[in-house]
Amino acid sequence: MSKFGTFAGILLATTLSSGAAFAQTTLSMWYHGAGSEQEVSILNQITADFNASQSDWKVELQAFPQAAYNDSIVAGALAGNLPDIVDVDGPVMPNWAWAGYLQPLQIDETKIASFLPGTKGMWDGKLYSIGLWDAAISLVTRQSILDELGLRTPTLEQPWTKDEFMDALSKAKASGKFEYALDLGTAWTGEWYPYAFSPFLQSFGGDIIDRSTYKTAEGVLNGDKAVEFGTWWQSLFTDGYAEATQDPAARDAGFNSGKYAFSWNGNWAALGTLAAFDDVLFLPAPDFGNGPKIGAASWQFGVSAKSAHPDGASKFIEFALQDKYLAAYSNGIGLIPATASAAAMTENYKEGGKLAVFYGLSEKQALVRPVTPSYVVAAKVFEKALADIAKGAPVADTLDAAVDEIDADIEKNGDYGF
Repeated sequence: MSKFGTFAGILLATTLSSGAAFAQTTLSMWYHGAGSEQEVSILNQITADFNASQSDWKVELQAFPQAAYNDSIVAGALAGNLPDIVDVDGPVMPNWAWAGYLQPLQIDETKIASFLPGTKGMWDGKLYSIGLWDAAISLVTRQSILDELGLRTPTLEQPWTKDEFMDALSKAKASGKFEYALDLGTAWTGEWYPYAFSPFLQSFGGDIIDRSTYKTAEGVLNGDKAVEFGTWWQSLFTDGYAEATQDPAARDAGFNSGKYAFSWNGNWAALGTLAAFDDVLFLPAPDFGNGPKIGAASWQFGVSAKSAHPDGASKFIEFALQDKYLAAYSNGIGLIPATASAAAMTENYKEGGKLAVFYGLSEKQALVRPVTPSYVVAAKVFEKALADIAKGAPVADTLDAAVDEIDADIEKNGDYGF
């Protein structure tokens, strides 16, 4: 072959190679974690790895502050310019699916068979979203406190009963060593209330919405079990075990400074407590009569309904489900890896790890919040009802009013398709 022919062949090959690279179709992605440099860094690495792994798709990421994210999605949907890939808070997903913001994922579901239940966003029998992590709450205390108060150490197999839990609070209060026996985190508002406190209601035997029909809250949010829960909830404050109005600084540092004997808090705060004490315990939720419960489901990835490339968007999400990325998120931001195999790759959630207990809590006690589009309204109503009851509002009347408000929203929206 002549030198010209050789050069022409090289040039053709180079042109074809460059063409393949430039032929990648761009997929846009919105993410809620702009305020977390570590989160965005990990996601940038996943997108870079995905983009380099194949020649069909190129994901471009835009991160939003979490406080503005949901409003940006709603505005984007109204304007018709949602991106291909979004992330969505687990309990909000059914509302977005019902509203037409999302479409089912096109991924091999055998690849998520071993994922924690709370990471799977199911709606209307279809998978709409999947999370790389979950979060769990525990009752935080110290072994030295249990020993001093003469209390049994509860386990996943034998959690405290209601009577044991109240005995623990009573003894902590009587000791005079703590300003309050229990830190409930009432300084936090919004989703904290249904995530952290509706599991107490569910353990009593009630719920935010009747999950047998999803058409009403009647009987579950204002029935006998719910009133029993509400009366107990109010007693925590009237009897001086917890504070209805809390200084945010006390939520952040109160347990570590000795203000509280027990703290109802999540695994995301666990490392700070471990750094403060060498005898920290992360205890399971108490059983109030219908099994111990904690909340489940955190942020998850989904594909917008308007995406012209749901196959490519789904491929990216499936790519992100690799254990190495689940482990990277866990090591980076402290949340629970979605699989046991990924947990084994992490420092804190591997067997014997300092936070391994949270994987068991998520696996054994976690219950997703009501899977219905009406949840986004019901959650706000529930929050207000509990805050009012904590401050002395009549329990039965407050719960009845909450039911009326939730049911009116469900009726107005045609039962949300149920």
